[in-house]
Amino acid sequence: MADFWDRIQILEGDITDLKVDAIVNAANNSLLGGGGVDGAIHRAAGPELLDECRKMNGCETGAAKISGAYRLPARYIIHTVGPVWQGGNHNEPELLAACYRNTMLCALENEVKTVAFPAISCGIYGFPAERATVIAVNEVYGFLIGCDQIERVVFVCFNTEMLSIYQSVLDTTI
Repeated sequence: MADFWDRIQILEGDITDLKVDAIVNAANNSLLGGGGVDGAIHRAAGPELLDECRKMNGCETGAAKISGAYRLPARYIIHTVGPVWQGGNHNEPELLAACYRNTMLCALENEVKTVAFPAISCGIYGFPAERATVIAVNEVYGFLIGCDQIERVVFVCFNTEMLSIYQSVLDTTI
């Protein structure tokens, strides 16, 4: 197996273009599409995704559910609902950590070897990017330490600023 840190990658780009086993959708509770990465994933996957998501009966904040990826190059989409930032006193950090843990568990249960995450809750949900990134890296790091099945995790950043934040957090974690 590759060195542990070779299993984590950061890139700036469009998560819908990645050929991985699973991409993660930063979804809303309905799972029926929305703005940001959620809307982009629904548009790129096609109407079949919406049909499947209608049957899933939504998703609680912090939980994760898996669907097909349809027109995307990935095999699956793992939908997780991040918390809306309300100042940090409404369990937002714990709920965000649960998003990453539950997504990784879902990946493991479905024999996913490569998974790509967006910056969950960092867009319109307003979670402070640096705090969210520390949570993301710590949760993924903690999971990968005890799991050889997942071979690669990609953090996909929506802009250069987010990429820089992820790089800084990873540099201090190593």
